[in-house]
Amino acid sequence: MKSSSFTSLFVAAAAFCAASCSEGPVNLQTSSVEDVVKAMTKEQKLKILLGTNLDLEEKNSGPVVGQHSLFVPGAAGSTFSFEELGITNTVLADGPAGLRISPTREGDENTYYCTYFPIGTLLASTWNQELIESVGKAMGEETKEYGADVLLAPALNIQRNPLCGRNFEYYSEDPIISGKTAAAYVRGIQSNGVGTSIKHFAGNSQETNRKLNNAIISDRALREIYLKGFEIAVKESDPWTVMTSYNGINGTPTAESYPLLEGILRGEWGFKGMVMTDWSSGNNGGAQIAAGNDLIMPGNKQRYNEIVAALEDGSLTMEDVDRDVTRILEFVKRTPRFQGYKFSNKPDLQAHAQITRQSSLEGMVLLKNNASALPFTSAVSKVALLGYTSFDFIAGGTGSGSVNSSYVVSLLEGLKNGGYQVDERLKDANLAMKDNTVRKNILAVVERPEEIVPDAKTLASMAEANDVAVITLGRIAGEGNDRLIENFSLTQNELALVQKTTEAFHKVGKKVVVILNIGGVIETASWKNIPDAILLSWQAGQEGGNSVTDILSGKKSPSGRLAVSFPAKFNDLGSSSNFPINPGIKNDSGMNRTRIGMTDRNIDYTVYEEDIYVGYRWLQKKNIAASYPFGYGLSYTTFQWSDAAVKTTKDGITATVKVTNTGSVASKDVVQLYISAPEGGLDKPVRELKAYAKTKELAPGESQVITLNVSLYDLASFNQDAMRWETAAGQYTASFGASCDEIKQNATFQVEKAQSWSAPTSLKGK
Repeated sequence: MKSSSFTSLFVAAAAFCAASCSEGPVNLQTSSVEDVVKAMTKEQKLKILLGTNLDLEEKNSGPVVGQHSLFVPGAAGSTFSFEELGITNTVLADGPAGLRISPTREGDENTYYCTYFPIGTLLASTWNQELIESVGKAMGEETKEYGADVLLAPALNIQRNPLCGRNFEYYSEDPIISGKTAAAYVRGIQSNGVGTSIKHFAGNSQETNRKLNNAIISDRALREIYLKGFEIAVKESDPWTVMTSYNGINGTPTAESYPLLEGILRGEWGFKGMVMTDWSSGNNGGAQIAAGNDLIMPGNKQRYNEIVAALEDGSLTMEDVDRDVTRILEFVKRTPRFQGYKFSNKPDLQAHAQITRQSSLEGMVLLKNNASALPFTSAVSKVALLGYTSFDFIAGGTGSGSVNSSYVVSLLEGLKNGGYQVDERLKDANLAMKDNTVRKNILAVVERPEEIVPDAKTLASMAEANDVAVITLGRIAGEGNDRLIENFSLTQNELALVQKTTEAFHKVGKKVVVILNIGGVIETASWKNIPDAILLSWQAGQEGGNSVTDILSGKKSPSGRLAVSFPAKFNDLGSSSNFPINPGIKNDSGMNRTRIGMTDRNIDYTVYEEDIYVGYRWLQKKNIAASYPFGYGLSYTTFQWSDAAVKTTKDGITATVKVTNTGSVASKDVVQLYISAPEGGLDKPVRELKAYAKTKELAPGESQVITLNVSLYDLASFNQDAMRWETAAGQYTASFGASCDEIKQNATFQVEKAQSWSAPTSLKGK
C-alpha cells in the first residue's frame, strides 16, 4: 500500500470516529440540528410534526384550548419529546392579554393566577410603542416563570368591521398601527428568552364559520391591508413563530397555502422561525406540511394518517418533512425548557398589576368633555353610580384571549379607592340581575343583563345627594362568535338610562359622565350630545376601575387616540355589506359545514368588496363623516404644533414638527403623519397613516420636536397586475394630524424618480 493511500484511509477513519465514536449518540443538546434530523426515524419525524405527547387516537382527542395539563395546567398545548435524542417538550400557552393557565391545581394549595393586562385595542390606542414593549416584557416574565415557552400572541388581524367578535384582541383597522404595536409587543415578550406566535396569519376578520370561511381578497388588499401588519412585525421584531388562521384565502386554507407561507412569509419577508396551525384547523395534514406549516396543533391520528398518505401518493416528500422538522428543532433549542431553565412559579404579580394600571391610562380615549366636566374638581366628592357594568367591570373578552386573574377592580371599588363617596344604592338591584349561567367552555359569551332604569323619584334623590353621575355601559364579545347587529347600538334601556339620568342631574346643575367599558366599536352619533363627557375606557384588565378613577380624578390626563373609526352609522362602512349580520349561528363549532367552498355568502365565503378601503380610508374616500374619526382623542390640556417640515433623503423622507403644551396640565400628545400620493396611476386613498409618535409627558409650556422617518418603500402601493410595490414619482403631501380628519399642518415633498420592488407571489386574488 502506498503511503498516500494509507494516509488517506487513516484520515477518513479518524474523521469517522470523530463524528461517531468520540461524540457518542446523536443528541440535540450536543449535536447539530442537521445531524439529529438525520438520526431520527420516519415515525419520530412524523410525530414531532404533531403537537402533543398524548396517544394519537382516531378522533381529534388532542387538548382543547385552555385544557392541556400535561406540563403546565391550563396551557394550550405542547410539542413531542424524544428523550433518546435529547428533544424536550415545549409548552405553548395563550394569549394576547396575558398568560392563560389554570389558576388552581388539584392537590396543590398554591395559586397560579396571572396578570390581566389591557386588551389589544386599548394598547394600540396608546400609540406608544415603548410603553407596549414594557407591557410585553411583563407578560414575558410571567410566561417564563410559570414554565411556558411560547405565548400564543399577539393577534394583529385587521378590525375590518365593528361586529367581529375578536376585535378586542386585535389592534386597529390600520396595518401600520397593527404592525408597529405587534412588533413592540413581541420585542418586549421575547426579551425574556421566551417566544411569541403572531396570529392569525391571515385574513381572520370574522368569527362566523371561522374554520371554513373563504375570504376572497385581492392581491392588492392583501398586501396593503391584511398582510402589511404581519410584514412589519416579522421584519421589526423577529417573532419565534407564526400561527396560521382557520379561514381560507381565495379558496385555499392558510395552513395549506405554499404561496403564503413559503412564498411571501419566508421567501419575500425572510421569516426564519416556525409556523404552526391554529388548533384543529385545515383540511389535510399532508397538505399543511407540504405548504411549510411546520407544526400541526394539537395533533391527532387523522392528521398523522393524512401525512402518511401524502408521502405515499407523492404529494409530500421526505425533503418537505425534513425541512419542517428542522424548523421545529431549531425552535426547540431556543426554549427555556430545552435550556433547563428552573422556573419559579412566582412572577412579580404585584409589580405587574401596577404596570397594567399605568399602561391602561394611556390607551383610554376621552371622546367628549363639555365645559370641562372632567377631570372632577375638588368640589366633587360624592358620585352617583349607575349602570350594571359599574358594579361588574369587564376586564377583557372571552375565549383564549381572556386571563385567569385573581381579581378585577370594578368602577365602584376604584372610586372608593380614590377617596370618593359613592352612592351605591343601585348596586344590589343591578348585581341581582347577573347571569350566573355556568360556561361550558371558554368560548361561551355570557350576555350582559338589561339595564335598570331608576324611576324619576330615585333619580331626583340621587341628583340632590351627589355632585356628579357616572354611568357605565358595557359590551362583551369573544372568540368563536361575532356580535349581533343589535349589540352595535344602545338598547332602549341604555338610552333611557342616559337620557333620564342626564335630565335629572342637569335639572339641578350637575353633570353626567358616561364610561364605555367595551371591546369593540359601538354607535355613538345618536346619543353623544346627551351627557357632558364620554370616556372610552375600553377593557383595561384587572385594574380597570382604578385606572378609570385615575383619569376621572385628574391624576392623569387622557392621551389615548382612536386606532379604529367610530362610524356614525353601521352601514357607513364599506365592509358592512359584506359581513355576516345575525347569521343565526351561535358559534362555529355548531355549524353544519364540511369544506371551504360552500355557497352561503358571508358565512361560507366573504368577498372583501371594499378592497383597500377599510375604516377611515373608506369614510374619507366616500366623504362620509365619522362620529369619532380614526386618530381622535381629547386631553385635559391643549397643544400647539409648529414648524412642520419634510426633508427628502436618499431612502425616503424625514418629517419634523414641534409640539408645545399650551395648557395648564401635564400630558402627552400623539403626532400622526398621513401621506397623500400624487394623482394618476393606481387609485389611492385620500391620505394614509405612514408614521406616528407619542411625545413624552410635556409640562405646561414645554415643547418637544418629533421626528418621523418614512422610507420610499413605505410610500409604495401594490400594483397587482405587475405584482410589485410601486412608489410613483411626483409631489406628495405630508399631513401632520391630530386625527385623520384634523390636520394641523401640511408640507409637500417631491419624489423625483419612480421606484418599484418585485413581490412575485400571488394568492390569486381577483
